[in-house]
Amino acid sequence: MYLPRPRSLRAWAAVAAVALLLVVAAAVTWTSRSAPAVTTEDVQFALPEAPGSTDQVNLDARLYVPEQTPAPAVLLAHGFGGSKDSVAAQARDLAEEGFVVLAYSARGFGRSTGQISLNDPDREVADARAMVDWLAGRTEVRQDGPHDPRVGVTGGSYGGALALTLGGTDQRIDAIAASITWNDLGQALFPNFGTPGPVARTTPAAAGYGGPGVLKRGWAGIFFGAGAGGTPDAGAGPAPGSGPCGRFLATICQAYAAAAETGRPSPELLAMLTAHSPAAVIGAVTAPTLLVQGEQDTLFGLDQADANARQIAAAGAPVQVRWFPGGHDAGGDSAPSQRAVAAFLSDRLGDGEPDTRFVFTLPGAPTDQGAPAQRRMTAPDYPGLGAVPTDPTPTISLPMIGSEQTLVRPPGASPAGLSSVPGLGASVSNLASAAGPALDLAADPPGQSARFATAPLGHPLTVTGTSTVTVEVSTLAAPGAAVLFAKLYDVSPQGRRTLPGGAVAAIRLPDAPAGQPVPLTVTLPGIAHQVPEGHHLELVLAATDQAYANPLSPAQFTVALTDPAITVPSVPATTNRRALPVAPLVGIGAILTVVALLGIVGAVRSRRRAVAAVDPALLDTPLVVTDLHKSYDNGFRAVDGVSFTVRRGQVLGLLGPNGAGKTTTLRMLMGLITPSSGELRVFGHQVTPGAPVLSRLGSFVEGSGLLPHLSGLDNLRLYWEATGRPAAEARMDEALEIADLGDAVHRKVRSYSQGMRQRLALAQAMLGLPDLMVLDEPTNGLDPPQIRTMREVLVAYARTGRTVLVSSHLLAEVEQTCTDVVVMNHGRVIAAGTVEELTSAEGATELRVDDAARAVEVLDGLDGPTGVHVVEGETPTVRLDLGATDPTVVVRALVESGVGVRGLSGTTRLEDVFLRLVHVSDHREHDAAMPRPRRSATSDSPEQEVQAP
Repeated sequence: MYLPRPRSLRAWAAVAAVALLLVVAAAVTWTSRSAPAVTTEDVQFALPEAPGSTDQVNLDARLYVPEQTPAPAVLLAHGFGGSKDSVAAQARDLAEEGFVVLAYSARGFGRSTGQISLNDPDREVADARAMVDWLAGRTEVRQDGPHDPRVGVTGGSYGGALALTLGGTDQRIDAIAASITWNDLGQALFPNFGTPGPVARTTPAAAGYGGPGVLKRGWAGIFFGAGAGGTPDAGAGPAPGSGPCGRFLATICQAYAAAAETGRPSPELLAMLTAHSPAAVIGAVTAPTLLVQGEQDTLFGLDQADANARQIAAAGAPVQVRWFPGGHDAGGDSAPSQRAVAAFLSDRLGDGEPDTRFVFTLPGAPTDQGAPAQRRMTAPDYPGLGAVPTDPTPTISLPMIGSEQTLVRPPGASPAGLSSVPGLGASVSNLASAAGPALDLAADPPGQSARFATAPLGHPLTVTGTSTVTVEVSTLAAPGAAVLFAKLYDVSPQGRRTLPGGAVAAIRLPDAPAGQPVPLTVTLPGIAHQVPEGHHLELVLAATDQAYANPLSPAQFTVALTDPAITVPSVPATTNRRALPVAPLVGIGAILTVVALLGIVGAVRSRRRAVAAVDPALLDTPLVVTDLHKSYDNGFRAVDGVSFTVRRGQVLGLLGPNGAGKTTTLRMLMGLITPSSGELRVFGHQVTPGAPVLSRLGSFVEGSGLLPHLSGLDNLRLYWEATGRPAAEARMDEALEIADLGDAVHRKVRSYSQGMRQRLALAQAMLGLPDLMVLDEPTNGLDPPQIRTMREVLVAYARTGRTVLVSSHLLAEVEQTCTDVVVMNHGRVIAAGTVEELTSAEGATELRVDDAARAVEVLDGLDGPTGVHVVEGETPTVRLDLGATDPTVVVRALVESGVGVRGLSGTTRLEDVFLRLVHVSDHREHDAAMPRPRRSATSDSPEQEVQAP
């Protein structure tokens, strides 16, 4: 094969880069072992609907068998709303680790029949015991004795509770791994973190639940709504029964419905939820247990894992606890936590020694200079479960400042405080921290909160668990309606407030005579968070919170500190240092070497290049495009005299049909191609290939150049290192939070869907939080919720004073997102202005009338309105263009003529304006291209013969 000789040092460097990439790819391919073969078998279980019942339910399952058998078995349960298919990837991974895996769809989910009864011991748990019986008869499964297979059970959320409950009712279970799940579902959905009296509480297990709790209305609605809506798998047929209960057992649905109306649970509902929870049987667990809980989880907080850990340890079984930076608010389980589950099952089912270390992660604490990387920490034992079980968590007492304060709950509890959004709480909170005050979602309405603060910290403080504080509260509220919400903020010296994990403690105060002070110990939600030096902690007691069922009657509270200090737990731990695979490091090192070489070449050439002129008058203007042209050798003119200006804070949409010249314009803006004439200036600096000012611009134009064999995170790191800028300026964590990829960022890009690639490309464009961001079709491959999230991100980004230039075909999204638009066609700008200016200028009006025919007669007789015509439909409607005519003149004329007017509305959309502009432009372009008749030199009339130009 012949390769042309490179003509420059840059070309030599490019050839070297390609060669090294090929060598690295070959080395990685040669050293990577192929995944072990796994065979699968679909299985159907016909099981009794209930003990003693002749009715049956059919459960859909799949068996995964590894290469070598007999092997230990793993029963894999899914989360709420999932099925055997939703855990298929984890099942295959476990089978490749050497386990026989049985994954199944629980009652009411996937293709399984039956009704959801929330892990009823006589239904869902009995189903799981029957599957263990079945595994005892399989020759592929290792057996410990007659009818006793070597088996572990694992699952997340709904499946995690099933795993713990099965372990408490079937002594054949040899290992349990439960993730992001509950201990007592009643306490999880109706929490109460207040305890009357100054009771010392210093560990996560000490969360109090005295009295009826406060409903997590947002989460409970999602939880019960998922089942009431039926199964998403059409193969299972319609949900049984009728009405709002869907696939839920009617008794459970009706009990919840009553609680949802009042915001308070009945004793019967709490008893039922507890009976369907691990708490009812967890004292009988004998198998080694791993508990994995998310630090960003406002549904099942760290207190739920703590209760499980202490109850299992009290029964004498070994238990390990791991907290990871995820949870129901951050995409659910994570790939690292699933790897920890696989390692735990391998050790326990392979006769390894129990591991009781406590592992948790300190997220990067948002600061005004960026966020440091996460740190995984390890302690020898979970607090209180070690060699001396009575040892409490080490604590620190911090003095707090704040006098007696009064707060109110308005009638209807509106507006309500906003701390988190179920399912997005933690990630949205971090997004708000990244975007600044313009997107501060952690909002406490004025007059509805009392605040107490510590002094700025003289050194970093690690908070691990639940903090406590004692207060005195007097209230003027109806009986049973005294509810407060407590939260602990990390506040920077600049006033930026961060609510770790989006966590809030709901407190229902005991009834007391009006105005009588009641002592109260407030146990705050468990968190893992490092407060940087110079920051301070702020305790807020609020009267409302949107995530909970707030009493609707007005109330007044007076709060004072009885002990002017807050007790903060801090577990001594060491930082883990992870070993990285050698082959990827070698490959990355080689690539970085080539990138460094290219950087040197670029620096040498940049010194030889003259510095582009700077216009001082435009230093604060993000983009000015002046008389821009781009023509090609074949005569095609892609851009023909384009001029427009983009200012700070704008979200400007660049619109046009295919071939309009939008992408060519953006590529010239990026310095990827050179204009034929004209110029572009970014913050006053002329844009040329490699211009330094381009470092202030982030872009995603015609593909992101992602490397499929690297993880998303490695792609971002490599991209940033290639810029040569300091790592501290990347704002990596903030960009990842905005992109909302969760733990998928650790997976290789080749496994990403198109939507995930788009979000990773958005994160890449946002690295460094550039002053000007340029995006070409950023919503390609995104589903409607993701498109809406993208819209909110772009609007919030512009509110910080930065600027966004976006090209898109989704005109409805542009209308909702953009402040300004530039419309191009045939390489020219055909319209520009604000969205409101364009739509109002093309205004059309609809009149709903009693007699459409008579209305047309009247309107045709008026001066001003044009384009009057009837719109077909059930309601008589007339459409017209008012022009400069006052609408009241039209309405008065119709009424005086006996025509009843039922309504008047504008109908203009940006899409209508765009289509009309392009249509007019196309006709003008066509007319300009047509041959024209030649005129006589002595006459104004055209000649009869038309000659081609």
